[in-house]
Amino acid sequence: MSEWPAVALGDIFTIARGGSPRPIDAFITDDPKGVNWIMIGDAVEGSKYIATTKKRIRVEGISRSREVKPGDFLLTNSMSFGHPYILATSGCIHDGWLVLSPRNENVDQNYFYHLLGSPILYAQFERLAAGAVVKNLNSELVRGVRVPLPPLPEQRRIADILDKADAIRRKRKEAIALTEELLRSAFLEMFGDPVTNPKGWEVKALVELADIATGVTKGKKYGDKPMVTLPYMRVANVQDGHLVLDEVKTITVSEEDGRRYLLQVGDVLLTEGGDPDKLGRGTVWRGEVPNCIHQNHIFRVRPSDGVRSEFLSAIISSERGKRYFLRAAKQTTGIATINMTQLKAFPVLVPPRKFQAEFVLLQARIDAFRTRLTLGVKQFDQLFTSLVDGAFRGELTKIDGSGEPQLGRLDAEEPG
Repeated sequence: MSEWPAVALGDIFTIARGGSPRPIDAFITDDPKGVNWIMIGDAVEGSKYIATTKKRIRVEGISRSREVKPGDFLLTNSMSFGHPYILATSGCIHDGWLVLSPRNENVDQNYFYHLLGSPILYAQFERLAAGAVVKNLNSELVRGVRVPLPPLPEQRRIADILDKADAIRRKRKEAIALTEELLRSAFLEMFGDPVTNPKGWEVKALVELADIATGVTKGKKYGDKPMVTLPYMRVANVQDGHLVLDEVKTITVSEEDGRRYLLQVGDVLLTEGGDPDKLGRGTVWRGEVPNCIHQNHIFRVRPSDGVRSEFLSAIISSERGKRYFLRAAKQTTGIATINMTQLKAFPVLVPPRKFQAEFVLLQARIDAFRTRLTLGVKQFDQLFTSLVDGAFRGELTKIDGSGEPQLGRLDAEEPG
């Protein structure tokens, strides 16, 4: 372990919870002279800083809130606590935040950004958080958390190493996003704008091109019929362009329903509802889970010979599909749903199969490349976590000639 002193966060920072003037609606304003009102929604995932806000409050609301300044750290006090943000603006904070204001100048901003977001501190926050259902932190709990405090030059050296490693990690993740943009661009280049159909492709209703079915209903009664227990796809498993298979649940159905709802390679899976911007999200089933069926909130679209599964999934998830489903969907309290009739009527562009085949081949190449990138990112995430952990245990030495961070005792003799 490090020989650095362990110091309570309360000795390094002034720590307090935000506050909300009540009634808040009375203080919300569009006046540019208003004060930045920093809410949880102003934090952008993956960002280090909070520089802009969506709302402002009237000046008279300041006394009922908590003022903050650039350079302060913000932590959410419930559920997602542990990810820090550095303020790049001044204003007042919502009561969902905890603010940590440095007490003196012996605090390197980047060092504490990495430390506050490290697995070491997250484990302590998680252990201390109170609440039977939703875990919450309060300022008193956070004040008592002890952290390693090296001298300021050492804080800066460690922060520099972790910043460089984090930059590598971010670039790899950006590369994955670029592959998705590449596929969208290739689709537009090959088939034109799917909304306006400038290339004049034939248009057919989806029902003419595919067999469409819903899935099994949970809790269905079967009487004395022979039963079988099978894995099944839920809405949570089907995302936009991919599957999430971290948790695949099972369901007991009749043998007849097991055969009826059995998924086949090439089926396109689509969710029937959810947030309006996620309507019709789905992906192609490639037999990832053997003997798998699907629930009734997922449509199974089984293409005929006239259309390729990958192309059909792409056109459904394109702007053409998003606009159609948003227009056709039933919407209540922020949730939108589509029914079988609406799905069957979806107007599909139908280019010749040879063009579809070219797209499928290109997609396969891009998917293979993205898979390799994703695996590399996961491995680098593990390395970065190990690196951060080692840094705050006093085991980080330097970056070698290859640019890779090295782990080792800080007091180890450096090579001559």
